[in-house]
Amino acid sequence: MPTATVNGTDLYYEQHGKGFPVIFAHGAGGNHLSWWQQVPGFSGRYRCITFDHRGWGLSRDSDDRGPGAFIEDLTGLADHLGIEKTFLVGHSMGGLTCLGFAVAHPERVSGLVMANTFAGMRREVWLASDDGLRAQVQSVWQRRREDGIKRALGKRFVGANKDRAFLYKQIRMLNEHGPNRLQTDAQVQRLRALERTTDFGITREALVSLTAPVLFIGGEHDEVMPVSLMAVAQTLIPGARMTVVPDADHSVYYEEPELFTRLVLDFFDSCAN
Repeated sequence: MPTATVNGTDLYYEQHGKGFPVIFAHGAGGNHLSWWQQVPGFSGRYRCITFDHRGWGLSRDSDDRGPGAFIEDLTGLADHLGIEKTFLVGHSMGGLTCLGFAVAHPERVSGLVMANTFAGMRREVWLASDDGLRAQVQSVWQRRREDGIKRALGKRFVGANKDRAFLYKQIRMLNEHGPNRLQTDAQVQRLRALERTTDFGITREALVSLTAPVLFIGGEHDEVMPVSLMAVAQTLIPGARMTVVPDADHSVYYEEPELFTRLVLDFFDSCAN
């Protein structure tokens, strides 16, 4: 089982294909298996690296540093694999890891995809939003809390793709019923608490100084990371682009894999040019 001992813990990772590196960082409900629909489409042209964040999937969190160590973990993994420069694709929580790496190591990032996420810049996005938008989003989040909604896939997708929706849930179960017995909600709250601090959250000054091209990909019906806030995030990074996928929810990469792959490959091509 391929693991890298980095930053005080053992990270599980996989590599597929050859060529310029692409590192995929999963969200809170996922792990390295989440990218099963992307790896076949990318590995013909790129060296694809998928991994489990510490405490997720098959990666341990030996010293209980949790999400606060994600960025250093990715740095250690890239060093371990001899990766000097890479493309980054982060979904939801994984966006924090990838964005943080891009800020800390701009010379090592050729392009960054923020998929259904503005994680890592949540505080600055909130401060840059107007009162009306904040009230609208807070109303949606409050309704989800009251209704106990944790859905990351759209209702239409689930109804039409029961097999893939089932697999999505089974992938998540590796986190909660696997070796880590992950308490996902507790770790997500831990992450969000970190993001609210000025010591950990990425500042507007750091966002302005980003040198790598950035692409935001949002889902029209995403209530976890609403596209209205993603649009604010886009304005905070000079030259950043954004695409909204119709009828998609919080997991565009999973719900619309062929479109997602095409969007990202086209973005990588534009970065090379």
